Amino acid sequence: MRRAVNDLLGAYDKLIMDPVHGGIPLYRHEIQVIDHPLFQRLRNICQNDILSLVFPGATHSRFLHSIGVMHVGSRMFRSMIDAYLRERQLSDLTDLSLSQLDAIDYLAKTIRLGCLLHDSGHSSFSHQFTQARRIRALMSRPGRFADLWQGVDFSVYHSEEPAELEHEHYSVRVAHDVLSAVDLELAGLHARDVIGIMETTDVRPSETFCRHAQTFWAFIAGEDAESASLIGRDVPRMVMDLLKSIVSGEIDADRADYMLRDGFHSSVTIGGFNLDHLLSNLRFGWDVSEPWLGLAITQKGLGALEDFVYSRHQMYRKVYAHKTALGFDWLLREAINEVLEDPENFEWVDTCLSDMRYFAELTDNFFWEAFRKVARKHPGSFSFCIVNRIKLDHLDTREDLSQRAIERHSAWLAQELGLDADKVVTCSMRARFSNIQDNFNGIKVLIRAPITRKRSVKKITDVSAFFSKFRDGTITHFYTRPAVTATDDRDRSGSEF
Repeated sequence: MRRAVNDLLGAYDKLIMDPVHGGIPLYRHEIQVIDHPLFQRLRNICQNDILSLVFPGATHSRFLHSIGVMHVGSRMFRSMIDAYLRERQLSDLTDLSLSQLDAIDYLAKTIRLGCLLHDSGHSSFSHQFTQARRIRALMSRPGRFADLWQGVDFSVYHSEEPAELEHEHYSVRVAHDVLSAVDLELAGLHARDVIGIMETTDVRPSETFCRHAQTFWAFIAGEDAESASLIGRDVPRMVMDLLKSIVSGEIDADRADYMLRDGFHSSVTIGGFNLDHLLSNLRFGWDVSEPWLGLAITQKGLGALEDFVYSRHQMYRKVYAHKTALGFDWLLREAINEVLEDPENFEWVDTCLSDMRYFAELTDNFFWEAFRKVARKHPGSFSFCIVNRIKLDHLDTREDLSQRAIERHSAWLAQELGLDADKVVTCSMRARFSNIQDNFNGIKVLIRAPITRKRSVKKITDVSAFFSKFRDGTITHFYTRPAVTATDDRDRSGSEF
């Protein structure tokens, strides 16, 4: 308990200086996680694949992003606790008990580790790695998941074996190895609770988590905690879902950090929003009639939330889907496919994706060396284009086209320019914004009655028309194929933001 009180009061074991957030405090067990080779590998994986070929400052790594997400996630949870404590003080209610302090500390530390490890399974070039056709085929190989978990009971984290692996599955696998090597017992934590708030998992929380969840729910919801509609409901699951929404949701620590970080390192201002203002207006929200427990935003904080969503929309349009950047993404995927034509490279990547003893070696550096090797031997290669920053010639940009419409427009461009049909290539990026619509429960608006001050929550679209302006969208760029000797052009898939 003394350790919990010290930690809640701000005691820490180390301070990391971050260019975006300033000083980020770390606890002893978090330092052990960061020092693990499987986490240190993130130093050699760029946050935005090869965006630096367009925005030279965007060389920041997944390593620092992960630490930043941990910091933002911690701030989100603590700011909501702080706001609720202020409300209780105004109501002259009782002080915090030791069990409540312990519960808050446990959940706060669980969030921090979940955020820290949420992207630990990313491989070379982040999202573009899994978009490459040959990598996609490798990730889909039957038995891959069983090989990855050989000798370990994965049923603790996954109720069934996935048909196709994503980087989130590797994050869970990495987290298991990392947390197994960390003295979590000293910190009073359980690995299954941390991994349980990460994506793709279906975890039965520990008895410790269940006890703290019940204490936390009773503390937060007060009289509503004993509502008849909650009888037989899984309160620990409700609390775990709340923590999951902080790690990975529509308004989460991940997006908050990467928008600020990517905007900072790309030297653009469109990714900026007021994080302090947003956090100061976040609250715990619940509705016993559903029942629902999640994030809520005050009415005066709606402007900050609108800025958050608009900034993400603008980053998508102006940075992530930049015509030159998406062209390089296409070249990168083709270069990865090209490198894997070498049986030795193919076998090594296959091994790294199946055996955690070698996974730490799968970083950007491996492919950059492979690109240079291919480029030296074959000047007319995709690898040569990447190494020497040879851009695709941009022809046109269209939005929200169907796959059939993309094919028709590509054929039309080829005809008008007198090119063979296969000389026009496309690259698309899709962004999802439709989640914040009528049925969105990820975050609601906290309403207080003017006289009784009784609280209630409403759907965002019932209070603000701003979010109805955003919908899913796809930006597609059309280019002429570079004059390379490689002939395999089957990978025309886009990426999703």
